[in-house]
Order: sequence, then structure tokens, then C-alpha cells
Amino acid sequence: MELFKAIVVRKMNDEVTYKLEDVSLSDLSAGEVVIEVAYSSVNFKDMLAVQASGGVVRDYPMIPGIDLSGTIVHSTDERFFEGQAVLVTGFDTGVRHTGGFAQYARIPADWIVPLPDGLTLKDAMVFGTAGFTAALSIMALEKHGMSVGSSPQIVVTGSTGGVGSVALQILSKIGYTNITAVVRKEHQVDVAKALGATEVIFAVDIGDSQKSLNKAKYHYVLDTVGGQVAAALIPQIHYGGSMTMCGHAGGAQLATNVLPFILRGINLLGIDSVNVPIEKRAPIWEKIAQDWNISATTLAREIPLEEVPETIEAVKNGQHLGRTIIKMR
Repeated sequence: MELFKAIVVRKMNDEVTYKLEDVSLSDLSAGEVVIEVAYSSVNFKDMLAVQASGGVVRDYPMIPGIDLSGTIVHSTDERFFEGQAVLVTGFDTGVRHTGGFAQYARIPADWIVPLPDGLTLKDAMVFGTAGFTAALSIMALEKHGMSVGSSPQIVVTGSTGGVGSVALQILSKIGYTNITAVVRKEHQVDVAKALGATEVIFAVDIGDSQKSLNKAKYHYVLDTVGGQVAAALIPQIHYGGSMTMCGHAGGAQLATNVLPFILRGINLLGIDSVNVPIEKRAPIWEKIAQDWNISATTLAREIPLEEVPETIEAVKNGQHLGRTIIKMR
């Protein structure tokens, strides 16, 4: 294990570059557990991590990759043992602490989740942060009244991206039948339908984001993009409905007004997948591994570490579909 492969992001003056390099354990951030990484995955945040203006990396050089799954090769924490299969998502992984785009990772023990029964190491990264976020979003909506029995009208934005594609499949698997997918491009229509959408609309056809109230169409919105799309949907939510928000690919600003909230009593639910307390994570992953396990049918492709830059560019240019997982060896 003297040298191993990793994607390394470096900054010189105002220029940020990244490439595949040979690194050693001394290049990794501190932690009680060393993991031989089997798989990682490519997320929107990983794309931001290699941009000069991405706003997520503070210290350079950095190994990105906010997700990883693998097998423990060394641990000084008694909760974990050599040979144990584990997964890591979120916390500071890949942004302030060297992450998953490497053949080995050193991780604080308090960030690690034992791999649940029902998932392989590959399956864990088919879900990754995207799947974890989708699960959190669905759980939040169900906590606020969404149920299969009431046959609600649900809309999922960014429906062919990482979070959206997993959300569509989980919703369909557990019995929801009125699922509208929002897409931006023609080729995404058939993809969204294959993932479980019963109706597909284009983002440009959602409606006027400047209206204070619009005709109520949807009971629940699982939003992954933010910006104008989210703003246009808020006035279309039925009385007492809810919207989750977990991303900002469509913009970080939200131009809305108070009327949908004070006249229709809707709920806006923020979803954070980064800092969920470790003690809450295992039960969520158990649900993903069992009742909500759609790993066998998820829109996912597998690449070697060498092809990460090509996928990063696809994410940056809005050309990425579903999930891309990275096989380390």
C-alpha cells in the first residue's frame, strides 16, 4: 500500500486543476479507520469540488468524492474491525477531508456506517448520497402526510439526475401511482417514464413563478433543483401540502411570496444529507437496503477512476443521467 491511485484537486493562484495521481497514506486526512475503497460515485457536489468557483473545497490539495464503500484494513476504534464492509456518505468527506475518489481512504470512525444486510458494496454506491437524500426527502414528505392510500399527486424535479432518478423509482416501488417528472430535454422523457413517472412535463411549461397563487395541482413536491422551477411550483401546491428542497442546480435564489404559506398552509422542508447524526443513519440505510431497495433497476453505469473527469464534465454541462459509480480496481 505504499502508493495508490487517487484523483487529486490542486490550486495554484486562481487556477484549480485535477487529475489522477499516485498518493500514499500520508496524503490522507486523519482518522481512526483505513478503508480499501471498492466503489465511489459521482455527485453534483463532486463536480463543484473541482471547480475554481465551486465553493465547497477550502483546503488544497484535496481528494474529492463525498461517497465511498469498501472494506476496513485497519482500525483503532473498537466499533470496527479488519475485513468489515462499510459505507461513508457526507460529513466533510471529499470537501474538507480527503474522500472517496481514491483506492484507500482514512475516515473518522464517527462517520462510518456498517454495510446493511441486503446491500452489496456496489449497491451502496448505486444509492450513495443521492439515494440517501432521496430517502430523506420521501421520509420527510410521508411524515407530513403523504401516503399511498390517499393517492396524492406528486411531482419530482430534476427527475433524471441522481436524487430524482432514485426518488422516482422508490416512489413507484412503494406504490405511489400519480408521479409527475419534470425534465428539461426531450431525450429525458422516456428515461423518466422508465424510472416510474406516470406523467412528464418540461420545466419551461411549469408555469409563471411570479404568480402569488396558481391553480393547485400537486399535493407534494420533491424538489432537487431549486431556483425558478421550485418557485413556480410553490403556488401550485394544494392546501396543507409540502415541498422538500435538497439542491440548487437550478439556482440558489428562491423568488416566492408568503401567500401559499399563509393561505394554503403549505410546508417547505429543507433536506440536509451531509450532517445527519450518525446514530440516525443506520436505520435509514436499513430501509434503503430492504423495503426501498431499487438498486437492481436503478439507471446506473460503472466507470474506472480514470474516467472520472469525463463524467464530471457531463454533470457540469447538464448531460448526466442517473447514477455513475466508480469501481476502484
